[in-house]
Amino acid sequence: MEPIQSSLKKWMKENKNFQVNYNQLRHEILMDPEVRELLDKHPEFTKSDIDKSLMKLYEFKSQSKHCENCPSLDKCVNILQGYTPFIQVDGKDIHLTYEKCKRKRKDDEQKQKQTLVKSLYMPKDILEASFEGFDHQDAERHDAIREALAYVQSIGTSRAEKGLYFYGPFGVGKTYFLGAIANELADKGISSMVIYMPEFVREIKSSLKDDSINQKIDQFKKVPVLMFDDIGAESLSAWFRDEILGSILQYRMMERLPTFFSSNYNMKQLEQHLATSNRGDTEVVKAGRIAERIKHLSKEVPLFGHNRRDM
Repeated sequence: MEPIQSSLKKWMKENKNFQVNYNQLRHEILMDPEVRELLDKHPEFTKSDIDKSLMKLYEFKSQSKHCENCPSLDKCVNILQGYTPFIQVDGKDIHLTYEKCKRKRKDDEQKQKQTLVKSLYMPKDILEASFEGFDHQDAERHDAIREALAYVQSIGTSRAEKGLYFYGPFGVGKTYFLGAIANELADKGISSMVIYMPEFVREIKSSLKDDSINQKIDQFKKVPVLMFDDIGAESLSAWFRDEILGSILQYRMMERLPTFFSSNYNMKQLEQHLATSNRGDTEVVKAGRIAERIKHLSKEVPLFGHNRRDM
């Protein structure tokens, strides 16, 4: 939309009978219901006062208020996209101000929320997950839903220091649960990071080439809420298990930072999986240390039901 003053000057230039058209425009402005309401509240305004502010009143009249004439934020018709005009009166001076419309506020809130949910190779639909998307009809999921709701409700208490460990078969929605919790936390202003475990392993290995490994590990250690998705799906080296995963979990355990997990294994099965390195070595004691940290950091929650990916 071109500036109001430019369009008005163009209008003046193109109309030969300026006075007639000016009077007609003035009449239309003053008959606008919202302008009429303003003038009725301020009977002290003289004709000179009104004419002095006619351009501002025209600008106010010609724009959409409260999104009434805008199909969407992207197609906002106002001079300032996403802002709605308001008139303020100071003595006999009329001022035009702009405030964010409801769509602009919602869009800003959504963008702010997205900055609070960081991810490492997670699909978009998971990052947009919500509690409303839970399948409440499947009785096998009720316990997991209750635990997720109870956790979010416990924010601000000592109970919230311990995350959840969702385990169950492939495709039942474990990752979706993590995404939904992350978004609920974002609504409360709490930052989280959701990381897909197999890609996380590859990310750490590649960071050895550019010496960014310590910086990345420090980030994983200190993020307010960390979520490991699909732990156990990867084959870990003893070095990664003990020096990387172990150090992250140890730090978060000591600092009481909430940590979540999803896995096809229950905790006992995961411990057995971790005991065997990608070289075939078996180290029960070291795997047990990792398992104990996971148990300390999270509550085991079974998640079963139909395979959502077959739908």
